[in-house]
Amino acid sequence: MNYFSLSSDALLLAFILLLIAIIPFGYATKMRHAASWKIALVLTWAAFILQIIYFVCRWIAVGHAPVSNMYEFMTFFGIMLIGAILLISSLYKQWSIGFFAIPITLIILGYGSVFSNEASPLIPSLQSHWLAIHVITVAASSAILSVAFITSLIYLLKTAKASKWLEFVLFQLVVVIGFILISTLCHLFFSPRAIEFTNKVGKKEVATYMLPIITSNHADVGLLALSNSIDAKKFNTILWAFLVGGILYFIIRVVARKTLCEILQPFTLKMDLKLLDEISHRAILIGFPLFSLGGLFFAMIWAQMAWGRYWGWDPKEVWALITWLFYAALLHLRLTKEWEGERTAWLAIIGFGLIVFNQVFVNLVIAGLHSYA
Repeated sequence: MNYFSLSSDALLLAFILLLIAIIPFGYATKMRHAASWKIALVLTWAAFILQIIYFVCRWIAVGHAPVSNMYEFMTFFGIMLIGAILLISSLYKQWSIGFFAIPITLIILGYGSVFSNEASPLIPSLQSHWLAIHVITVAASSAILSVAFITSLIYLLKTAKASKWLEFVLFQLVVVIGFILISTLCHLFFSPRAIEFTNKVGKKEVATYMLPIITSNHADVGLLALSNSIDAKKFNTILWAFLVGGILYFIIRVVARKTLCEILQPFTLKMDLKLLDEISHRAILIGFPLFSLGGLFFAMIWAQMAWGRYWGWDPKEVWALITWLFYAALLHLRLTKEWEGERTAWLAIIGFGLIVFNQVFVNLVIAGLHSYA
């Protein structure tokens, strides 16, 4: 049996089912239609089972826990998020959360699909059982903390306060969608182009562009030549993401004649604010100690085994500590200062931003020992 092919097919089918599930989730959330709830839940559970099949089959195919690169991590992050949503929603009987959670999951899965899904041999430092223990725990905790982001987003949409900042948060999600769209289209129709340039230390380098070239470090290539102190390839990718995301956002605004906040607010009218606040708090209470275990304790044990030290101020380690301190402060303010409602909702959204920054930007942009991802 070709487990590698089976895993890819299972993940694709799961993505399609989740995409379809948005329709009955939306109708059930707005109209409180019981039959639509059942259809949405059946589709979501089927997608979750297919995601588990993907994970198991890929593990068999590659011979190790499939969490060693950005494609595998983001895909597993999506699996954990769906599992967390199904668990928490069933405990609180708030299935409406799924209408907002599934699009976030699809964005995560879509972002992961931008990276190569090819299996490659593990570098020496990753050849350890701690790969599965550390990364799976971090992904699970990040998924649970993401539930707090989703319920906080719903909370702020319902209260309709600070809409400009909330609109900015939603715009960033559209930018990510724009990046996924342009990357997918260029993968299908655009041939990669290699550009040779001289870096800031005077050595020749080759940058392979997967997107049409707007910026480069070569004076005769692209619309804008940048100095060698700036990574033109990465800046080119950021420009394309904001360009396509901005166009997509503009189209949505023109067609709907509403802001994204105004489009989504009707789906929050029948949700209880106190319950949303409680779910957010409970998610952080569960996710924070789990992140402490996986993101700090297990990470330090593995670092000692792989690199001979528990802590080395690597960018990934620093941002994991910053994320941990932020959520510790959030819980402190909640428990001692009795912060709740809108203030803690914004903090939960900022915390999710730190998670995304740590898992994506630090891995891809900031050079460090975790750059292999």
